Amino acid sequence: MTVRVRFAPSPTGFLHLGGLRTALYNFLFAQQNKGSFILRIEDTDRKRIVPGAVEAIERVLTKLQLIPKESPGNGGDYGPYFQSQRLDLYRSNLDTLLKNGNAYACFCSPTRLDLIRKDAIRRREVPKYDNKCRNLSRKQVEEKIRQGLSHCYRFVLRSEESNFRDLVYGPYDYNPAAHEGDPVIMKEDGYPTYHFANVVDDHLMDISHVLRGEEWLISTPKHILMYKAFGWTPPRYAHLPLILNKDGSKLSKRQDDLRVESLFSKGFYPLTILNFVTKIGGGFDEKLDDLVSLDELVDKFNLTSLNSSSCRLDMNRLDLINQLEIKRRAKYPLEEKMLIDELKDIVLKRLLDNKIDKRVLSEEYVRRVIHWASSESRIVTLKDLASSDFSYLWEPPTETSFNSLHGFNIKGRSLDDLISIIGSSNEGFDRSELTKQLKAFAKKENIPFPVVMKFLRGSLSNLKEGPSVGEMIDVLGIKETVSRLSKVKKYLDSNAIQDSRNT
Repeated sequence: MTVRVRFAPSPTGFLHLGGLRTALYNFLFAQQNKGSFILRIEDTDRKRIVPGAVEAIERVLTKLQLIPKESPGNGGDYGPYFQSQRLDLYRSNLDTLLKNGNAYACFCSPTRLDLIRKDAIRRREVPKYDNKCRNLSRKQVEEKIRQGLSHCYRFVLRSEESNFRDLVYGPYDYNPAAHEGDPVIMKEDGYPTYHFANVVDDHLMDISHVLRGEEWLISTPKHILMYKAFGWTPPRYAHLPLILNKDGSKLSKRQDDLRVESLFSKGFYPLTILNFVTKIGGGFDEKLDDLVSLDELVDKFNLTSLNSSSCRLDMNRLDLINQLEIKRRAKYPLEEKMLIDELKDIVLKRLLDNKIDKRVLSEEYVRRVIHWASSESRIVTLKDLASSDFSYLWEPPTETSFNSLHGFNIKGRSLDDLISIIGSSNEGFDRSELTKQLKAFAKKENIPFPVVMKFLRGSLSNLKEGPSVGEMIDVLGIKETVSRLSKVKKYLDSNAIQDSRNT
């Protein structure tokens, strides 16, 4: 069997993690079986279409390297790939069902349908259509159409065998005719409903397997009845477990923090997001490392290993994986260079209004910052390095912040000695050895060691807490550290002279 699978999003919102999981697993299954991954846009709900959503979906898939073999952009032998461009195909297949008695025109008004719904609710029953128009004669139908009465078309649900074996959930038995009214398959505006277009397109596109969200599981028996009505063989089905928010609520397209493009904009990388999605619901025989390549995901994917129970998002894991991805990228020269350029751009944009010394954006220094921040797990994304907590990396403290250093009583000769101790160290110094020297300095000057460290932290960063002083000196470098301490000394000395004059 030639494997052909499709990802068929509706452009009524932007791609979020739930939709991405569906796209990824379809892609992995197709690649593993040397088949075709197809992108089809189900845009028949014209009122809810979001402008730019289709372009955004294709842009995201490209960035994630989930490239469809056939799509609206790439074309293919089974197009068009927009459902709105396939209306003649739906109409001709509707005619087939009308002729063989498996569909009929329905003239019930919205008012009548609303009354049926309200009556069912009043009786505490599940609302469903009463199939009234199913019994209209051909003559009655022709007369109503001649009168120009608005109408849709419905599929005849019959109490026939519609059970199937899902590749994830196993045997599934549900009789739609016993619980539902005949569903609309063609709306008054001439556009098909999801159920009808889905079946027609999957058949005409030779789709072999349908991998989609668990919410469509209950609709599958209805789809199988449509296949039977046409005399077609249905594809194999695999329904992916429901993804829930951490609080147990369902995901929504309106949750901006779960939009894939939103995650990109926050600084999360494509491989990070792909690996995060694989942690939701299984699909692999063995436990994966937190970060593996797309090729490895293809190799290790196993559809039958998917969980059938719902799963919850743990966004903290996304942070952890992105930290690992930054570390991985920093190991390879080409990707490291991309990180360096990315961080330079971030810093320049964030500090655009400030007078930044372009020398701090030297490739050597930026590289050192990235390796320090990633090895110490100080950041989740590179953008964190342009936050206020790390502004000292790019801009030294200003003189206005030096006022707070007066109370430490480290000035004059004592400060000269402190600068000398640090200045005598080499780049790449031993932190423990420097700590010993600073402790000796504190003892000699009869200053508590924590006070010395607070003074250094304030002089170098104007922070009260954060990375250790040793880390700060290591990443800033000895030369920059001495430069900043010298500016502090100059300020304190000048203030001491001014104070003596005033007295």
